[in-house]
Amino acid sequence: MREEILDATTDLLLETGHAKAVSIRAVAERVRITPPSIYLHFADKDALLDAVCARYFENLDEVMQSAARAAPSTIEGLRAQGLAYVRFAMENPELYRIATMGEGRPGSDVDMTLNSSAFVHMRSSIGALMAEGICPPGDSGAAALELWTVVHGVSALLISRPYLPFGDAEAFADRVMRSAWCGYVASALMGPDVPPQETLERLKVLVHE
Repeated sequence: MREEILDATTDLLLETGHAKAVSIRAVAERVRITPPSIYLHFADKDALLDAVCARYFENLDEVMQSAARAAPSTIEGLRAQGLAYVRFAMENPELYRIATMGEGRPGSDVDMTLNSSAFVHMRSSIGALMAEGICPPGDSGAAALELWTVVHGVSALLISRPYLPFGDAEAFADRVMRSAWCGYVASALMGPDVPPQETLERLKVLVHE
């Protein structure tokens, strides 16, 4: 019954495109049960929506992990994870918008699931790259958060402003993520306090050596 309730809620979210349009009564009617029956599984509407979004992130994590396993190296695995994230978001725009751009509640099922799934695996990939010496050692959690900010920003913009001149969406996402990662590595190598102009000058020297 719990899964049926989650499925019905997901369908209603996809149909209406907004969490405010989904009510306990509407979900109950869709499942053909009484509203009080839903409260046997979920404390309130917020808890129900949290569970739907948490399941969304579980599915996202599976897609990202599958993409990473097929990659030939750790760095390509990280790239594959980022592209899979953007692709999944674009394939499920309404759920992505509700799960990541709605009002946040610290300690919610959504945050707990994200912190134990997609985010953790992205952090593990970056930690592996640090161990391999591909990027300088540091705080893999902070680096993962920076990278997640990039992929989320790309996903959100592609979903909310699809009419902008992105060209091929996946190619655009790939360029932005590659630039962000290369910039992170360069900044980490040079040091966080080195100004951008000095970083550019040092990179020019390295290129010409």
